[in-house]
Amino acid sequence: MTPLVGIVLVSHSAEIAHGIQSLVGQLGSGQVVVAAAGGMEDGGIGTSYARIRDALRTADTGAGVLVLPDLGSSVLTARLVLEDHPEIQAVLADAPFVEGAVAATVSAACGADLSTVAKEAEEARHISKF
Repeated sequence: MTPLVGIVLVSHSAEIAHGIQSLVGQLGSGQVVVAAAGGMEDGGIGTSYARIRDALRTADTGAGVLVLPDLGSSVLTARLVLEDHPEIQAVLADAPFVEGAVAATVSAACGADLSTVAKEAEEARHISKF
């Protein structure tokens, strides 16, 4: 089976990351590896270098990884992890967290490459809800 692009959800909240992971996991029919990296090890709010690193390793099945951060410092922490681990082919997406995760998962499940999955996630900001 051809590997699919994996997705890492980086949130300040473990509950938010796991909730979106659950939502998009169903949309991806269980084919796309979606890893949650939310909160700190002590259960507090924040972004954890170790959790992001571990999620990247989990989501990396050989086709690349799309990283979706929620807010400011999650971007900074994700960038640091990606800089420290250039062996992981990953793209940090400037996309809405929920809509971007949905679009990315659907695109990845269809077999799209990493650049296409990133583009779909970023274009999700233009989808109207009404």
